[in-house]
Amino acid sequence: MIQVRFKLERPDFTLELDTKLPALGVTALFGPSGSGKTTLLRCIAGLERASGSLHVNGEVWQDDKAFVPVHQRPLGYVFQEASLFPHLSVRANLEYGYKRIKPAERRVQLVQVVEWLGLSHLIERDDVAGLSGGERQRVAIGRALLTSPRILLMDEPLSALDSRSRQEILPYLERLHRELSIPVIYVSHALDEVARLADHLVLLEKGRVIASGELHETLARLDLPFAHFDDAGVVIDAVVAEQDETYRLTRVDFSGGSLWVGYVNQPTGSRVRARVLARDVSIAKIMPQSTSITNILAARIVEIRDEASDKVLVKMMAGDSPVLLSRITRRSRDLLGLAADMEVFAQVKSVALM
Repeated sequence: MIQVRFKLERPDFTLELDTKLPALGVTALFGPSGSGKTTLLRCIAGLERASGSLHVNGEVWQDDKAFVPVHQRPLGYVFQEASLFPHLSVRANLEYGYKRIKPAERRVQLVQVVEWLGLSHLIERDDVAGLSGGERQRVAIGRALLTSPRILLMDEPLSALDSRSRQEILPYLERLHRELSIPVIYVSHALDEVARLADHLVLLEKGRVIASGELHETLARLDLPFAHFDDAGVVIDAVVAEQDETYRLTRVDFSGGSLWVGYVNQPTGSRVRARVLARDVSIAKIMPQSTSITNILAARIVEIRDEASDKVLVKMMAGDSPVLLSRITRRSRDLLGLAADMEVFAQVKSVALM
C-alpha cells in the first residue's frame, strides 16, 4: 500500500488527509479545481514540503525524521505540458532518464516503451517541436517510464490536448494500464477519463478526501457529487461473447446478464469495460414487449434518492454484483410506485464501450 498522511497550510487553502492508496493499478484523484489534486501529487513527488508521512510499499519516503528529496524518489512524473527538451531528438528525449539508471536497475526497456506507446515511426525524429500534441505527450510518458519508476504520477496529462489528440492518446494509456505492474496515480477533472482508465477512485474536496474506493463502487454512490453530474453512470467489466456480423453488433456478458453494443473489433473472450449512463436507463415493472430497446435486464432496486424538484436517481443491482443507475422523473417514480427491494426491469438504451 501507499500510505499518505499530509498537512499543508496556505493562506487560502489547507491540504489535510490520511489515506491509503493501492500499490497496483490506476488510482484517479478526482475533484473540482482547487480541491488539492495537484498539490497532493506534488507532495507525493516531494516537490511540495508538507508535514506528515509517506510510506511506499513499506519504504519511508517521508516521516518526522526523514525526507527523501525529489531526485532520490524512484518515481516518474508526467505534467500537463509535455515539456520535451527542444534541442534533443525523440530518441534522446526518451533516453534522457534511461541512461541515468544503472543497467541492472532498469525494469523498463526502450523497446517496450516504443511498442506500448506506438513510437516506432517517431523515434528517429529530430524536430520534437513538429510533433502533434498527442505525440509529444506520448514521448513525455515514455521518458518518465524509462526511469524505471516505482510510481508513475500523471497530472492531467490530457488537459492541454484538443479532443482529437485526447482520443488518439487514450488507447495508449489503456495499454499502459494493462502492461504496467507499478501503481499509477492519475489526476483528472474529466469523469470520462476516470471511468475509462481508473481502478480506484479518490474524491477530493477542499483539500480533504471525502470518498475513496474501488471505481465501480464509488461511481455508484448516490451521496457523492458526481452521481448528480449529467454524465453520471456506472462502469461494468464484461467479456466479448458474440459477434453479430449481420447487424454489426457485439454481445458482451457480465455477471448480471448481457448487453448488445455497437460492433467491437475484438476476439471472443476479450475483456472490455462498458459505461452505462444514468440518463440512458429507464425502468419497467413488467417485462417490456415489442420494444426497440434490446438491452433489458432483470434488476432489484437498492436505493432511491431525490435529485432535484423533478428528478430522482434509482440505484439497482443486476444480478449479484453489477450496479446500474437510472435518472427518472419523480412523477414516473410515483406512478410506478417504485421502492427499495422492488424487482424491476432496467432498459438500457445506450452503452458506451470503453
